[in-house]
Amino acid sequence: MMGLAADGGLLIPETIPDVSSQMADWHKLSYSELAAKVMVPFVDDIPVSDLASLINQSYSTFDHARVSPLVRVANIHVLELFHGPTLAFKDIALQLLGNLFGHILSKTDSTLNILGATSGDTGSAAIAGVRSKPGVNIFIMFPAGRTSPIQELQMTTVLDQNVFSIAIDGSFDDCQMLMKTVFNDLEFKSSYDLGAVNSVNWARVLAQIVYYFSAWFQLQRPTEFDVTVPTGNFGNIFAGFIAKQMGLPIRRLVLATNSNDILARYFNSGIYQKGRVHFSESPAMDIQIASNFERFLFYHLGEDSAQVNRFMEDFHTTGLAGVPGCQGIMEQFEAGSVDDIDTLQSITRCYQDNGYLADPHTAVGIAQAERVIEPGVPMVCLATAHPAKFEAAVHKALPLIVPRHESLKNLHDLETRKFNLPASVDHLKAFISEHCSTL
Repeated sequence: MMGLAADGGLLIPETIPDVSSQMADWHKLSYSELAAKVMVPFVDDIPVSDLASLINQSYSTFDHARVSPLVRVANIHVLELFHGPTLAFKDIALQLLGNLFGHILSKTDSTLNILGATSGDTGSAAIAGVRSKPGVNIFIMFPAGRTSPIQELQMTTVLDQNVFSIAIDGSFDDCQMLMKTVFNDLEFKSSYDLGAVNSVNWARVLAQIVYYFSAWFQLQRPTEFDVTVPTGNFGNIFAGFIAKQMGLPIRRLVLATNSNDILARYFNSGIYQKGRVHFSESPAMDIQIASNFERFLFYHLGEDSAQVNRFMEDFHTTGLAGVPGCQGIMEQFEAGSVDDIDTLQSITRCYQDNGYLADPHTAVGIAQAERVIEPGVPMVCLATAHPAKFEAAVHKALPLIVPRHESLKNLHDLETRKFNLPASVDHLKAFISEHCSTL
């Protein structure tokens, strides 16, 4: 419920369970049943029957029986994670998180004010998960003019009284820094019962672990496989890292960034150096400070929190930090960046050669997967959003193609509501204070 820990740090499990001896018995399970098996070892404060019911409720809203179906595109297996209500992979975690919040609040007769930052998809998915839920307000910040028009409409057309869509004059990194700064004011956080839905929330990561297992079962349980993950905030690929630690036979986690390549540079050099945010055709990855990276650092640095603190202090002070000569876990990863030209060419090539239409984020992943795929080892690429959410980018790549989805066609005709704020902590706190009184 708290999102960030009380000292401003990120929560992780005390131990990561090894489930490798159990996995053979899971091959006939539905997605919801598999999710319960994967999550139960981490959960000791909700009865198993209640958790299973919440999971079933969460995935009943998806439009595909497998929830995350695997589709063959030439020699790559594309794991489609966009079959939820807002057509993005964030639904897989946030439909569950919304139901978990509702369950806990009803049991404890308490309230929650959710504060989140989004580069596009988290916001609409989080809003869909908690809209009109009793005892909850949700404040979602997004960078003004830097999401796709459809992504903004998916947020701002929700007029429920507990939903506040906030356009921040700045980048996603500005939104994320505002969120972390407010959460680090422990008195304010406690006074206003703040909670998080971003991937700083461990439950988000936990839900995302499941679809890595689902991919393996759909591949018919190979002895090893590779996974390419388009990522900006490191949460999606960190879930794969945890799945691997649990015993899933992932050989390599291939990290794919756009021109905002801070993560790719780190995994290729050991140097974590902030740069200028480049606004791209894959806007959800226009990030220079990846919030989940701290979780990975903990394992990379031998589970030594003092070293993590020193690394992050160096980074926040100077914009530069490194781990010279420290490999180990790094060898489980491969990384590369894909610029806008290659992204659009990937969309074009995928469609013309295979009849498969990819959104620009998925296209980043496919382009990187094609560079590193090896014969004899299945390659899975995560598809993070439906192409209809990024009509402009698809049109640039394929001028005669207009991606459509039934759930999006009427958004332009709906009334909208949003609140414009500068990238100011004081302005944000004042806004939260003013609107929390509606609970």
